[in-house]
Amino acid sequence: MPKRSRRDAGAGEPDPRETPLGEEAPARAAGQPPPGPAPDAPTGGEPVPEAPAGVAAAGLGAAEAEPDDLAGRPDTPLSSLDELRAALDWAFAGIEIESRVLDLYARHARLLLEANREVNLTAIVDPREMAAKHYLDSWRVTQYVPLFGKSALDLGSGAGFPGLPIAIAERETRMTVLDSTRKRVDFLEAAVTALGISNAKAVWARGEDHLARTHVDVVLMRAVSSVRENVRTLRKVRHALKDLVMLKGPSWSREVRAAEREAERLGFKLDTVCEHRLPGEMGERAVLIYRAPGGQGR
Repeated sequence: MPKRSRRDAGAGEPDPRETPLGEEAPARAAGQPPPGPAPDAPTGGEPVPEAPAGVAAAGLGAAEAEPDDLAGRPDTPLSSLDELRAALDWAFAGIEIESRVLDLYARHARLLLEANREVNLTAIVDPREMAAKHYLDSWRVTQYVPLFGKSALDLGSGAGFPGLPIAIAERETRMTVLDSTRKRVDFLEAAVTALGISNAKAVWARGEDHLARTHVDVVLMRAVSSVRENVRTLRKVRHALKDLVMLKGPSWSREVRAAEREAERLGFKLDTVCEHRLPGEMGERAVLIYRAPGGQGR
């Protein structure tokens, strides 16, 4: 059963044998946004471990030096819609959720697999793994964070996680899925149109640039960087958001402790930690909810 609790930064000692899995950050591609603040490092994969000191702060990931990172995976298996839908039924077993939502998740998954042959969007291609690690993990946010009537920004959305599954499930949430890589945004735009997600839009920009122009209620970050580097990324625009929600793996407590001083200095206060376990022994996940400076005093 999912666990929801208020935590201090020292709670929950991680198992040293467990390391969050994740995909590499994308390489810079031709035609990216004009020079400005450091780009985000979106992946749309699973939660990733903390970057080496100074790397994420400089806006550089390991894949910056890998020009083929955006190259597609032509051997991506194309599971059928029926297979993908069955996998979603398995992942969401026992959960009350509209059939419409799972149908759209299956269609998005099929679009993702097709596009993955041309552009590197995800390393997770097994139907059950996709259902649990992409869609169930993203959907869990809707159970922990009040989103009705709010504006949300999925910063570093990659293939659309967690933003598109949330937008599909929460039709009264105004969702922006943002990425600094043009090819990934092309996929996001195509998916939003093909699936008819009227409450979502895709934006090609850097997170800091967008938040300097547009205030939102909630910023979502998944598979971008560590907690410490995420709050650093938002330091100049921290008053442009009310809540910062990060999706993390089993080592979340270690990241929270490492970020405690930086988060406190910048005015981000950890409010709630919501833990849950993925089916099929696929691991534990946590949703961290920070109150941002722009939302305090509500």
